[in-house]
Amino acid sequence: MTGVLFEAMCDRVPELRTGLDEWTRRMMRWHFSPATGSPFWLGRRAGLGFDPLYDVGGFADLKLFGLFDKEELRRASARDLLPRGYRGRPFRVFETGGTTGPPCRVVNVSRMDADVRIYRTLLEARGVAGGDVLAMTPGGPHAYGHFVEGLADSWHGAVFAVDFDPRWVKAELRARGEADAYTAHLVAQTETLLTAERPTLLFTTSRLLLALAVRLPEPLSAYGLRAVCTGGTSCTPAEAEYLREEQLQGMEWIDTYGNTLVGHALQAEPVGSSSRSYHLPPPFAVLTVTDPADPWREVAVGERGRVRATTLLEDLFLPNLLERDSAVRTGPHPWFPWDGVTDVRPWRGAKEGEGGEEGDAEEGPEGRGDEVEGVY
Repeated sequence: MTGVLFEAMCDRVPELRTGLDEWTRRMMRWHFSPATGSPFWLGRRAGLGFDPLYDVGGFADLKLFGLFDKEELRRASARDLLPRGYRGRPFRVFETGGTTGPPCRVVNVSRMDADVRIYRTLLEARGVAGGDVLAMTPGGPHAYGHFVEGLADSWHGAVFAVDFDPRWVKAELRARGEADAYTAHLVAQTETLLTAERPTLLFTTSRLLLALAVRLPEPLSAYGLRAVCTGGTSCTPAEAEYLREEQLQGMEWIDTYGNTLVGHALQAEPVGSSSRSYHLPPPFAVLTVTDPADPWREVAVGERGRVRATTLLEDLFLPNLLERDSAVRTGPHPWFPWDGVTDVRPWRGAKEGEGGEEGDAEEGPEGRGDEVEGVY
């Protein structure tokens, strides 16, 4: 798939061919022009101390915004986040998981359509696009379930959805310290659908995939699935080896890293002795691995640091958000000609409410190793 996958993605989403600096200037014009910008950013323009329309000449100049305070997003109304350039177009409101405080709301007009086209291209390259889908994912205000529906709609597949409320189970976990009954509830729904409907694809989270593996009476490969697609907290190497050897024989396993605010970083297979890496497609968003002592200094390839994310979409502009993750920076991959991250772990120095959230929609509802979130 060397080079071919990225070219196919560009054919589906031509904006991927736009240089990052050019796209940054375009997004400044979009978000800070009175005719197209959102009330959220237009109302902040005068107090920035610089003019994004004239002073931001490229991606590096986004440092002028400083680090983004996610509390501002929590306080914003969805209507204030909707760009005026989308006036008169239908939109949806999605929320983050609310793991570390009240959820953040974002609006979706065109973003999910691009996500679907990019991800479908990846599935086609792996030979598993098409068929019916089982979504063991959050729905309601969470973007993940809606993304899966949009993906299946793109090839006229059915979606069989598990009734799944991550906020309820997280409340139970915090109150009681366990959620075995809720896990059994999810597994029972999933087993019924796997047996009765024989779907082609299963979408879930890495931790819940492990829960399925130890609770189902047969290996997942026995249910007729062609692929499992996951997101969220990564498995340990030992867990991943168990799943591949005991549960997923003959199946594709496609993983992503990301969240509602940033999007999907796509997994690439190892090259040589390297680990699996995750690559977020610019110019829509950029992951930067930074020095924990200096969030503006990018670490060298192969070094670990804290993840800083910038989202550059017409739907959403978020500059310089420090994530609640650490990762090792990787260079470009033959499939994806941009830097990536690998060996993602919780950033234990993160303050409450800071950064993106494990449990956001794209990630699924798993918690972090330093929280009492169990398999979720």
